[in-house]
Amino acid sequence: MQNTSFKALQISENTEKQYLRNIIERQVGDLPAGEILVKVHYSTLNYKDALSSIGNKGVTRNYPHTPGIDATGVIAESNSSDFKVGDEVIVTSYDLGMNTSGGLAEYIRVPARWVVPMPTGLSMREAMIYGTAGFTAGLCINALTNNGLSPEKGKVLVTGSTGGVGTLSVAILKKLGFEVTAVTGKPKAVEFLTKVGASEIVTREALDDQSGRPMLKSVYAGVVDTVGGNILATALKSLVYGGAAAACGLVASSELHTSVFPFILRGNALLGIDSAECPMTLRKEIWQKLANDWKPLDLESLATEISLEEVPEKLDLILKGGALGKVLVKL
Repeated sequence: MQNTSFKALQISENTEKQYLRNIIERQVGDLPAGEILVKVHYSTLNYKDALSSIGNKGVTRNYPHTPGIDATGVIAESNSSDFKVGDEVIVTSYDLGMNTSGGLAEYIRVPARWVVPMPTGLSMREAMIYGTAGFTAGLCINALTNNGLSPEKGKVLVTGSTGGVGTLSVAILKKLGFEVTAVTGKPKAVEFLTKVGASEIVTREALDDQSGRPMLKSVYAGVVDTVGGNILATALKSLVYGGAAAACGLVASSELHTSVFPFILRGNALLGIDSAECPMTLRKEIWQKLANDWKPLDLESLATEISLEEVPEKLDLILKGGALGKVLVKL
């Protein structure tokens, strides 16, 4: 298949240091080395893809480049005994779409150790409605429940709730019977978040405590935080006794200024979440839960489907903070 042509989004850098987005024809033979060649059926857009599209060197070092940190499809070639041609698979995380040619293309070639077999109960389309965002939400909820969080303990706060991780966190928590408080800076998102499963919606400003107090009133049993910074610090100060926060993002800030009081006076926990290098055993466990008991009843309604040709415009919307829910790309 080395001479097979396929469509891909390519980000290129011109002599004026501008980053251009074009749909081009590529050859399978030009893809990087790897044991598994996947014919991609669906991808999904993430903030990292948007950053890659504007030349963020913290995401992608070299151009031209095809972004797309998520992909699902059917194996077209396999040099691994663990997979055979025709298998449906999920590929997310690791270096896909960052410095390895990514899922915003009709084919990817990757190492076998990056590949997750499609779990029973999940379609390729559903897997990409989740994508890295849904997988990360699953990791957060798994960490919180393993720490003892249950619906009887109280409300769960979700920050950055209109983003991919936030939206899926709200929906999954709702499915599991939790009362969810969603934080957003978008007044127009109230109807969307209510539909997804939030029982309460608070403004970003309400979770940005500037009082300087080391502790606040106990309100939340758990937190899924996607933004970091002072909002995470405020959430930590607002946990009930024995509560926990799962931190997976830094959209607001990578810094965290707080005290030890929430931890030593209320026995709270701060749980770090990494989806990029998550061990395969845990990765498969989370995907099984997402495919079955954790799957929201209205999962399909959380995504807007677009074509590859529509991706450049949607990337701009993500960069401006205007996206709601998930953007599914059908290849």
